[in-house]
Amino acid sequence: MAERISDAEHAVMEVLWDEAPLTAQDVAERVDPARGWSANTVKTLLGRLLAKAAITHQEDGRRYLYRPLVARDDYVSGESKRLIDRLFGGKLTPLVAHLAERDELTAQDIAEIEALLKDLKQ
Repeated sequence: MAERISDAEHAVMEVLWDEAPLTAQDVAERVDPARGWSANTVKTLLGRLLAKAAITHQEDGRRYLYRPLVARDDYVSGESKRLIDRLFGGKLTPLVAHLAERDELTAQDIAEIEALLKDLKQ
């Protein structure tokens, strides 16, 4: 996916990653109600995602069924890499140090990082 997606588009993608294929109305019903989006808003966002090749659609009678073209894990990997590249010169250590310096890491976070590192060393 060459073009980045907006936060609003991401909310639609989360719905489609959870369950697909869905109609526009199905997506509108599953998006967080706190957003207050109409079906037309969701259709606009689906159109943008189609243009960005993040999703595809197929005709089903008089409606379209939408599904993601990019897996959630692949999207998360790409966004994580962009963040680390942009803010930390492509290095993970400064990110972890940044979080640690601001007491953003809980004891549980540290334990999970230690376990991950132990597994990676083996």
